Amino acid sequence: MKIAKLSCVDLHWRDDGDPDGVPVVFANSLGTDLRLWDKVIDRLPAWGLRLIRFDKRGHGLSSCPASPYSLEDLAGDTEEFLEQIGVTSCLFVGLSIGGMIGQLLAARRPQLVKGLVLSNTGAKMGEAAMWQDRISRIRTGGIESLGDAILERWFSAGFRQSGEAIAWRNMLTRTPAEGYIGCCEAIAGTDLTALTSALRLPVLGIGGSEDLASPPDLVRATTALVPGSRYVEIEAAGHLPCVEQPDRFTGHLKTFFKEDLRVETI
Repeated sequence: MKIAKLSCVDLHWRDDGDPDGVPVVFANSLGTDLRLWDKVIDRLPAWGLRLIRFDKRGHGLSSCPASPYSLEDLAGDTEEFLEQIGVTSCLFVGLSIGGMIGQLLAARRPQLVKGLVLSNTGAKMGEAAMWQDRISRIRTGGIESLGDAILERWFSAGFRQSGEAIAWRNMLTRTPAEGYIGCCEAIAGTDLTALTSALRLPVLGIGGSEDLASPPDLVRATTALVPGSRYVEIEAAGHLPCVEQPDRFTGHLKTFFKEDLRVETI
């Protein structure tokens, strides 16, 4: 296991694929860790791409600073992490809050992010009052008290009946409450509409037809803020299509990398 010791947090991370390949950085959703991308990593080429994953602050095996967090904190962690491991240019794949991190990072460091995948995310995700209500409920009853409701937003009805869904529920409920709350506060305080509208880079938006957390219309509208972007929608998938429909999800990544970004190794 690898730990990057940053100025404000220790980030757990993993490096797969070709160490000399094109860096592809994956950023996770709220309440998940870097295992979110296991099925995608397994389906991408073993050479030509350097596949980098990390647990954001307060999640997985990373340290958990006291909340509140801001999106600037999370993007700053990511920027410092990439500098520490020597990444000066990358393709960035972000899901949910990971997609928000990607939008802000691309705005702050346009030379760093050469292509951006916005999966199940938005420039603004929900209203502050909704997030504050969730925070209050977690402080009272813990993440466990919201586990079933969150899974309904994450996964299609069919997937929720599978044994695998139990493991994802366990991952969610074992997330440190302080880390989860901190990231909720970061989302609640963020509207990236103006910054994302100013982006000028290749962007692929990916929605899930049954996503209740970031509905397809939100992902489509966010993607459309960037001129020349493309949007695709994955049927029979909720908020985590890389888990429910990994073949389709990875297929869209490969097409984007090859056709829009001219990655020759795909």
